[in-house]
Amino acid sequence: MAITAAQVKELREASGAGMMECKKALTEADGNMDAAIEILKKSGAMKAAKKASRIAAEGLCDVAKTDDGKTAAVVEVNSETDFVAKNEKFKAFVGRVAAQALKSDAADMEGFMAENWIDDESKTVKAELEEMVLTIGEKLDIRRFKKVVSTDGLVESYIHGGGKIAVIVEATGEDKAEIREAMKNIAMQVAAMNPQYVKREDISADELAKMREIVVDSSINDPATLPKPILQKLIDKAIAEKKWSDEDIAIYEEKKSNMNYLFNFLSKAAAPALAELGMAEKEAYLNDKIFTGLVEGRVSKQIKDVCLFEQVYVKAEDGKQTVAKYVDQVAKANGGNFAIKSVVRFETGEGIEKKEENFAEEVAKQMQ
Repeated sequence: MAITAAQVKELREASGAGMMECKKALTEADGNMDAAIEILKKSGAMKAAKKASRIAAEGLCDVAKTDDGKTAAVVEVNSETDFVAKNEKFKAFVGRVAAQALKSDAADMEGFMAENWIDDESKTVKAELEEMVLTIGEKLDIRRFKKVVSTDGLVESYIHGGGKIAVIVEATGEDKAEIREAMKNIAMQVAAMNPQYVKREDISADELAKMREIVVDSSINDPATLPKPILQKLIDKAIAEKKWSDEDIAIYEEKKSNMNYLFNFLSKAAAPALAELGMAEKEAYLNDKIFTGLVEGRVSKQIKDVCLFEQVYVKAEDGKQTVAKYVDQVAKANGGNFAIKSVVRFETGEGIEKKEENFAEEVAKQMQ
């Protein structure tokens, strides 16, 4: 039988599948809508397997909270394209995944995917995801979830960029407007500044040692940023040991009265040569007070960047107040009964290497 445009439109709205897929399914089902949907489901299962190797780095994050404000869950669900991330069906699905995480007792993603789906206990979360792959027509991935249960406090959330970033803040305090507002402000700070720790004390000795080691190596490998006495010794050694070309030595002799711009004129090989000499004497630098002072200053700056309480509060009227001082201010205004316990921050696609696609080529492939 002839398939009408109205039938294709109806199936497309019901399934979310592509126009040509809908027409093909209706033709195969001889116009039977239910049979066509079943055909799409079956073909979708095969397509899901084919899409498994694709990279899903777009998508959305979402948060669900209990009515008592003591429990919250955040999820990240990925899609291949930002276009799909704006799809209303996809948005609704992510919201239901967040609701699933809120009621979940799963300890890991494997357990979460094996749970009964919140809206239909006859199927698992994994089965619902596979159906959504059919509906959306892209690889989708429930990448991660985190549930925060506060037994002696409150939870508050903030979603930025329509779901690109989602934050949960857990704190102690009375459940009232001022405390909720402060928690929301802290959540906005976390979204904007992406701290890795709440307090300086949360950084373990091993992590701090690793941070310092990275600063030491990166400082030596960037000679232009070294203190002038250390840089001068390296240059003298490079010249004495003929690590620099005659041209670089001539440039140095001409520009040494103003070392600030020296590396703008030297060859690309000059700085690596100094770095190689520096790394060979790394142990000596670790006993140099000038160098260790530089390292400690840079480590301290990094700590201020990665610790929430060390950061400048984004709403500070004087542009100087730290988050720690803001929290202390709120606590004093509420009888000392306010403290931040933990924060969780999810950012869509964080840590996923995105595949660069040529849009024109992709369209051409689809046309073929």
